[in-house]
Amino acid sequence: MPKLSAGLLLYRVVDDQVEVLIGHPGGPFWARKDDSAWSIPKGEYAEGDDPWSAAVREFEEELGKIPPDGPRIDFAPLRQPSGKVITAFAVRGDLDLEGTFSNTFELEWPKGSGKFKEFPEIDRVGWFSVAEARSKLLKGQLPLLDRLLDALERDARGGSR
Repeated sequence: MPKLSAGLLLYRVVDDQVEVLIGHPGGPFWARKDDSAWSIPKGEYAEGDDPWSAAVREFEEELGKIPPDGPRIDFAPLRQPSGKVITAFAVRGDLDLEGTFSNTFELEWPKGSGKFKEFPEIDRVGWFSVAEARSKLLKGQLPLLDRLLDALERDARGGSR
């Protein structure tokens, strides 16, 4: 059984341009990586749990804020190169990034030193145009951008989601 993850892709439209909110993972492995390193706020959940509830919980843990209560788009599950399956939801809304903070994790660092340090799960978060996000997001999450744009285009034509 693959690991299950749920996440929330927050988006807004500014001057007719779609922007998405993504976060950069914290910790020493990601410290010097930028392109193809960012992610939507997401986290694992157990089989049988509600993916939407997990996505909201993870958003709150990784940004320290409740997600806006905007229109929601449900995406079909997306298999990652690792085999993990992400169930993602897009929500339209704006979020002031002032005061965002992430939960933390503990890691032995430097590896083999016997010393443990605490790192934020997300060390920074930002709004990016879809074009910018294409270079920032992890490769396995790029289809979420296409799914979002497709859903918005269908909605603009009056189609169903």
